[in-house]
Amino acid sequence: MIRTTLFATLFASAGLAFAAPTSYSIDPSHTYAAYEVGHLGLSSQSGVFTKISGNLSVDEAAKSGNVDITIDAASLQTFFADRDKHLKSADFFNVEKFPTLTYKSDKVVFKGNKPAAVEGKLTLLGVTKPVTLQLVNVNKAKHPMTGKESWGANAVATIKRSEFGMKTFIPAVSDEVKLSIVLEASKAE
Repeated sequence: MIRTTLFATLFASAGLAFAAPTSYSIDPSHTYAAYEVGHLGLSSQSGVFTKISGNLSVDEAAKSGNVDITIDAASLQTFFADRDKHLKSADFFNVEKFPTLTYKSDKVVFKGNKPAAVEGKLTLLGVTKPVTLQLVNVNKAKHPMTGKESWGANAVATIKRSEFGMKTFIPAVSDEVKLSIVLEASKAE
């Protein structure tokens, strides 16, 4: 304890600052998750989850961070009511039994000075598996409307839905699913 205090005092007196993680709250009006899946070998069909909450923490000096996202499974929309109803049933997302999907990470991988990937765990249908999200279009800026420090990013990954227990209609509906998250988050107060 005395040694830690002594080192902290020495570094502070030398003009060195200790970096601390900064917390950001996800902006639900500018964040959504989507998927794309092959259908009958004819096309790629997609859906979007419109209700997402969570936060992230970034320590730029230490090049570290974490992400905690909760997705409301019932917010799924494919813009065709009968398909939405079927996808929310026990055949697919089973929203009655599993009302949320979550993604929790403990590692943000930096490339240079920007986050490039997030290593974490996706929980879908009560099954948790490691999933790495690749980050593209990552930006940090002062939000022009709120004046708050904000991050924005697009995250992408590919999973096999069967690994989470979602096997209905494989292979007619592809096992491989492309995931994407569009995210904006502002500095928490």
